[in-house]
Amino acid sequence: MKKFFCVILCLLLCGCSVQPMPKASSRATLPPEPSAQVTTQPPTQVPTQAPTLPPDPVDLLLSGLTTEEKVGQLFLARCRKETAAEDIAQYHLGGLVLFDRDTEDETPESLRQTLERYQEAATIPLLIAVDEEGGSVVRISDKPAFRDAPFSSPRSLYEGGGMEALRTAEVEKDALLSDLGINVNLAPVCDITTDPAAFLYDRSLGQSPELTCQWVQIAVEKGQTYGIGCVLKHFPGYGNNADTHVGIAIENRSLEELEAQDLLPFAAGMEAGCGAVMMSHIQVTALDAEYPASLSPAVHRYVRETMGYNGVLVTDDLVMDAISVPYGVGEAAVLAVLAGNDLLISSDFPEQYAAVLEAIREGRISEEQIDNAVRRVLLWKQSLGLLSGI
Repeated sequence: MKKFFCVILCLLLCGCSVQPMPKASSRATLPPEPSAQVTTQPPTQVPTQAPTLPPDPVDLLLSGLTTEEKVGQLFLARCRKETAAEDIAQYHLGGLVLFDRDTEDETPESLRQTLERYQEAATIPLLIAVDEEGGSVVRISDKPAFRDAPFSSPRSLYEGGGMEALRTAEVEKDALLSDLGINVNLAPVCDITTDPAAFLYDRSLGQSPELTCQWVQIAVEKGQTYGIGCVLKHFPGYGNNADTHVGIAIENRSLEELEAQDLLPFAAGMEAGCGAVMMSHIQVTALDAEYPASLSPAVHRYVRETMGYNGVLVTDDLVMDAISVPYGVGEAAVLAVLAGNDLLISSDFPEQYAAVLEAIREGRISEEQIDNAVRRVLLWKQSLGLLSGI
C-alpha cells in the first residue's frame, strides 16, 4: 500500500506543478529538469499448474485387475477347442496357442469366426499365436483351405532365392495370419546349427550369423507392418544340441563363443523391435550350471541387463520333458515366473495356473513381480493394437 500511495503522490505532483516565468539574469539559464518517470510494478505472475496428464491406459488397466486376472494374463495356453471359450473366461487367459487340431477342418471364414468368439469371451483381448515357421512346422499353410502349398522352410527359401525369397514369403505369411485374426507368430527361428543331425537343423536358416541377423530383422519388420507380433526363438540358441521335448540338453560352449555367434540373431531381432523372446529349455553352463534357460534367473538377468531387452520373455512349452520331468508340472510354472518370464506357454494350464496363484498367496512370488510381468504383456498387446477398444 505504501508503494501505491507514493506512485499516486508522484502523479499528482507532476500533474499540478506550475513552471515560474524566467527572470532576466546574466547567469546561464539551466535547462529544466526532466519530468519524473513513473515506474509501475509488473503484474503479479500467477503460477501456472503443469497440465495434468491422462493416466497411462496400461497402468490404469493393470490397477483394476484382481490377482486371479493378473495370473491369467501370464498364460499363453494351448487351445482346448471344445472348451476354449470357457477356459478363457474361467482362467482370464492372456492368450491361446493354436495347433493343427485347432485349424484342421476349418475354412478361412470359419476360423475367423471361431477366433472372434474367443476374443468375445475375453475381458482383455487375447494374443492368438501359432507356429508358422515354414517347412516342417506350420499350423495354417499346410491346410489346402488356407493355401495351395505350405510355406517352405527358411533354409530352402534362401537356398532357392536368397534374402528376397525370404522377404516375399514373410509378407505372404503375415498377410494370411492377420486376415484370419491371428496376431502372434512363434517365429522366426534364430538358432544357428551346422550339424545335419541336430534337432533344429532343418528349421534353422543354416547360414552365417550375419545372414541370419538379416533374416531375423526382415521377419520382425514385416511382422510389424501387418500387426503380427514376432517371437524370437529359442534363446540362447539350440546350436547342435538335442531335442528338449524328450529330455535335458546341455550347452557347454563359453559365453564368448555364444556372443560371437548364437546370440547375434537374437540381438538383431531385439534391435528391430521384436515383441517377445522365447526362452528355451537348453541348459547353458556358461550362464547357469543348475537351471535351464527357461527357469534360470541368471539367464533372464543377462537378457535384461547385458542385452538391454525390455520386452516380453516367454517360455517354451512347460510340459516338455526337459522341464516337467525333473521339476513337476506345477513347480515348473512357479520357477518360470520366479526366473523372470512374463508369459508361460502351457499345455497344462489349469494345474499351472493354480500353482502360480498358490505361490503368490504363500508369498513365494511377489505381487510386484506379477505386476511387472503383466505390464509387459499388456504393453505388447497395446503395441499390437489390441487395447484400443478398452
